[in-house]
Amino acid sequence: MTTDPVEGVAGDPQRTFEIERKYDADPGTPLPDWTDVPGVLSITEGELRELDARYLDTDDRALAQHGIALRRRTGGPDAGWHIKGPRQGEGRLELGWPLDEDGRMPDAVAETVGQWTSGALVPIARIENTRTAFHLVGPAGVVAEFVDDHVRATDLRAGTHSAWREWEMELGPAAPADGPDREAFFAAVERAVQAAGGRPPSSGSKLARALGA
Repeated sequence: MTTDPVEGVAGDPQRTFEIERKYDADPGTPLPDWTDVPGVLSITEGELRELDARYLDTDDRALAQHGIALRRRTGGPDAGWHIKGPRQGEGRLELGWPLDEDGRMPDAVAETVGQWTSGALVPIARIENTRTAFHLVGPAGVVAEFVDDHVRATDLRAGTHSAWREWEMELGPAAPADGPDREAFFAAVERAVQAAGGRPPSSGSKLARALGA
């Protein structure tokens, strides 16, 4: 796969290259203290978001075999159809299209998915998430977004349910631009997470965890 997997495909998706770190936390774990994270001057008040995502793939998981995740999500500032590509270096490319009005997949999304499979898509998981989002702000703007997620997931194939709490820290537009500064930023974040009682993630993604992978 090239670094831009949808080059030449119609639909003009919004493109976001996500660089983030995930952590697990217990239900009663207090939020981390970001005082010692370099470049952070203030933290915004938490913004509550109720998210509801339905993930689709073929019966033989053709998209997953290519490292692709397809979802339709409601709630939050980026509600819509999203395609997440496989990890590329530090992060993943996410493509986004506006939310439809009738629940049907937009043609541009279907055309993009057609690069990886022509098989019939079926719902494989539902992930509901009560999210509280905070911005870590520095002199030049938003350094990163930290989210506290309380997740309820359903494996729609097996009919099984699971729930967990996780944290994510995603770099923002004013994040450190070079490698050493980014490493220092995430090292300070991990120290704060560990001090609060957080720990490394048990899974690389919410979808994988929902499906028991």
